[in-house]
Amino acid sequence: MNYQIKSGDTLSRIAQQYKTSVSELMKANPEIKNADLIYSGKSLNIPGSRDEFVPGTSGSNGPSLTGGPSQASGPSAPTGATGGVNGPRGNPFEIAQQHLNKNAGSLKLEGSGVGADMEDWVPNNVNCANFVSACLEQAGMITNGQHHNSVMGLQANLDRDPNFQRVDLSQAKPGDVVSMKTPGGQHVVMFAGWKDGKPQFIGSNNVNSDGSQRITISSMNYPIMSVHQYRG
Repeated sequence: MNYQIKSGDTLSRIAQQYKTSVSELMKANPEIKNADLIYSGKSLNIPGSRDEFVPGTSGSNGPSLTGGPSQASGPSAPTGATGGVNGPRGNPFEIAQQHLNKNAGSLKLEGSGVGADMEDWVPNNVNCANFVSACLEQAGMITNGQHHNSVMGLQANLDRDPNFQRVDLSQAKPGDVVSMKTPGGQHVVMFAGWKDGKPQFIGSNNVNSDGSQRITISSMNYPIMSVHQYRG
């Protein structure tokens, strides 16, 4: 989530409003060097704010919330999950698949690959953009400087990148970045193909009983804000 700083705001007041701390706000916004010096009109990334879907409460075998995700039955790729667009170092969907069923919190502790590119300070319930960014980095599609831990921040970075183009979902290929609007904020995943006529998505999703995220393939029915496809 991004917050637009207003006249009279202080980091301590904003931190109190969003139930975080000044130090976490500064970690999420490294451009801020002085906690007492922020500027009205600037955008502030709020760590730990909800940028993910809310899962159903009946478990993976029960119904999900209306408009929400439905767990895929297993780690096998959905129909049509091949032939995605590759970056200089591979396809982000195939890179993400290698981490299916890993908890985001554990993945961030890995010393190489996607885990090394994920920022470990991000709370374990809001890693969707952190994970997608890391997969794109591993594929060579974005730089570390383009990595963003908020959905809207990553979307904006891809909009500014001439190597990415917005496409319709009907044109999506595995590995394309899909940003969605959810009741609690936003969520970002990658397109993973079609299964039984429904689009499938791979990403860091809130499927654990404690609300933390795990890498899964799901069907989701949230309104799509954008689909970004790498054109190189």
